Formats: sequence, C-alpha cells, structure tokens
Amino acid sequence: MPGAVNFTTMAMVDGWRRAWRRAWPAHCLACGGRGEAGRDLCAACHAALPWLRAACPRCALPLPAPAETCGECLRNPPPLDAVHAAFVYAPPLDRLLPRFKFHGDLAAGRQLAALMCEAAPSFPCDTVIIPVPLHRKRLRQRGYDQALELAKPLAVACGLPLRDDLLHRRRATAAQSRLHADQRKRNLRNAFEVDSERALLSCVVLIDDVMTTGATLHAAAKALRRAGVERVEAWVCARVP
Repeated sequence: MPGAVNFTTMAMVDGWRRAWRRAWPAHCLACGGRGEAGRDLCAACHAALPWLRAACPRCALPLPAPAETCGECLRNPPPLDAVHAAFVYAPPLDRLLPRFKFHGDLAAGRQLAALMCEAAPSFPCDTVIIPVPLHRKRLRQRGYDQALELAKPLAVACGLPLRDDLLHRRRATAAQSRLHADQRKRNLRNAFEVDSERALLSCVVLIDDVMTTGATLHAAAKALRRAGVERVEAWVCARVP
C-alpha cells in the first residue's frame, strides 16, 4: 500500500521537525532573541522589517507615493526594464544582509530568500532567473556566491529555470562598496560577458542582494542585451535610498 507508506513517512518527518523546533527553537538573526512562527526572526524584528511599499518601477528608488517612473529614469532610461526590491536597506535588514554577504551566515541568506518570496513579483512564464555572478577570485575568497544562494530558493518558489552558466565576470573588479557613484560605473565597464551561443532568451530576471547605484545590475543588463536578450529585469532583496 504505497499511499500508507508515504503517509507514514510524511507523518514521521513532520514529527521530527516539530521535535527539532522544540529542542532547538529558532532564534532571531537580527537581535538574538527567540524566533517566532518558524522564522529566524523575532516578532518585533519581523514587524519592523522595512518593506518597500512605493518605488519607481524602473529603478526601485523608494518614493513617498506610487508613481509611474522617477525623474532620473525619465531623463536617463536605465538598461533594466524593471527592478523589484522587497525592502529598503534599513534596520533591522541592515544587520541581516551583512551577516549573509560578508560573514558566511547562510542561514541569514535562507531567511532573506524566504522574505523575498513573501513579496514575489509576477514574471512571464518564459522568464529565466540569472544570479549576478562573482568573479572566480572573489568566489574563492568568500567561498560562496550570495546572489546564487538567493536565486536557488527563489527559482524553486517561482517555478522558473535558474541559469548560472550564461553570465560571467570577465575580470576581477574593485569592491563596489569602496567607490563613489562615478567610480562604480567605470569599475564595472565591460565587466560581464555572456555565453551568447546559449543566451537566446526573451526575458531574464537578474538576482542580487542589494542595489545601491545600480552600476552592477546595469552592467550585467547591458551585456545580456548585447547578447540579444529582449527584456531584462532585476529582483533584489534591498534597495539603498
């Protein structure tokens, strides 16, 4: 009786999960308190999350009220057709993201991906998810690619294919966090390349952790457009105002 076996197995797994949570309850990755509702966040930190409610649809710049496009995107249309951001980069998110990006806390990454899924946008059925890649030198130093770690659960949750073999960093670049806006643009010029033989895609969604000036995402989008991709969007965890 396969159904009975499956039912028994699922019941046992659920029982183990409940026992595990009782023995080792979730803790808040932002403040260290007790997690709530199965999250690695306490109720207070979850309530304080800075969800991005109103933003420019082309660059995700936070706005006081919904608008079609911000003034800068009207004057200088970006290479991205749309940008979706779950949060404004503000407390307590500004404690979670550095833990994930710079300190190897993959549990924080899983929690951030789960939160992004709570505000998941809708994409066309032919969309392909592509994480913004690290250069192999930076990947060796860090040991993991934070964009890829976010992209994996997001692709599963949205039922979309994940391709991390199409977009590559052709050269190592200085850390963007140490540069001002103009330097960031120069730093990323022609930094990405696309496997054009396999990039015949109509819609791509780039995944990254944080968008500040947009230089990294814009450079990646330009490379994809040169390879013939028709529509390029981005989905990030947080947008810096």
